[in-house]
Amino acid sequence: MTPCSDTDYVLTKLAWMRAQRIWPNGLRYLWTDAFGVILLVSLYDALHEDRYLDEALWVVQEVDRVLGRQRGIRIGEEAHRDGQYFHYLAMWLYALSVLGRHDSRYRQMGIELVHEVHDAFLVPGRGIIWKMKEDLSGPYPGFGLGALDAFDGYVSYRLLDESVLSREISDMRLLVERDAPELAITQDLGLGMMLWMTHFFPEESWSQIQRPRCLGTLDRMWRSEGYFCREPYLPDTRIAFSNYGVSVGLQAVQTMPRRVQRLNEYFEGYRSGDEYDRASITHVMACNAHFPGHLIQARSRDDGLLDVDQSPRPSPR
Repeated sequence: MTPCSDTDYVLTKLAWMRAQRIWPNGLRYLWTDAFGVILLVSLYDALHEDRYLDEALWVVQEVDRVLGRQRGIRIGEEAHRDGQYFHYLAMWLYALSVLGRHDSRYRQMGIELVHEVHDAFLVPGRGIIWKMKEDLSGPYPGFGLGALDAFDGYVSYRLLDESVLSREISDMRLLVERDAPELAITQDLGLGMMLWMTHFFPEESWSQIQRPRCLGTLDRMWRSEGYFCREPYLPDTRIAFSNYGVSVGLQAVQTMPRRVQRLNEYFEGYRSGDEYDRASITHVMACNAHFPGHLIQARSRDDGLLDVDQSPRPSPR
């Protein structure tokens, strides 16, 4: 199964989003910005047009300016997007590692971010706090440990620098190996993201446990109309951006190509009737589903690509 590569779709969608001031010229939101940076770097490498790399660099600078804090990065620009999510930070780390393939300063920026946030989110021997207060002084009221957060950190840390981050990776590995045998994910986006994570280290035991388990659950969640439901007990509930995350995960593990095609088609005509119809997360992740690009590890990390520096770019932070 070859990943989707519909760059024409992406370019049309990006032009519409810019015209509507949805993204990248809309309000900052860390999850969307992470997927968007990966998208722009992927377009740059596919089309060899500098404007896409320049725009990715601009987004990183804007995230730092608008959402950056003394330690870590705020969830989003809107008033109710306060605090810090670990899984958002982990996705941002992956985006910085992708950008670091062209300028190693962004890889270093990611390493520094790990050093800022890791010990604040980690509860040794227990897990990773899902959401922290904005200054990382403690857990956000009402939130506990995240089920997938240790996996998020383990993968993103290893893809940044296995040597420099060896202590932090070891912390995450202990949690991953402990939790993988019993973890049963039932939410659509969580299933897609777990599948995506397994494709980086497919021979490790946690991947071999989680991949078939996630695929089996998704198979039960498929609806004949052309979408994956939100949870097995919510057969009529569908969320576009979550399904796009499933699409990316399935493409990463090269499975269910017909369902990937059908859900990508289904959500082109679907409208939820709420704010998500225009939300940047919906449309950026639609682009990722139609063109995963560097979300999918297509090359060996030994081929030199990760260490290529281009001409000087604006300095991060």
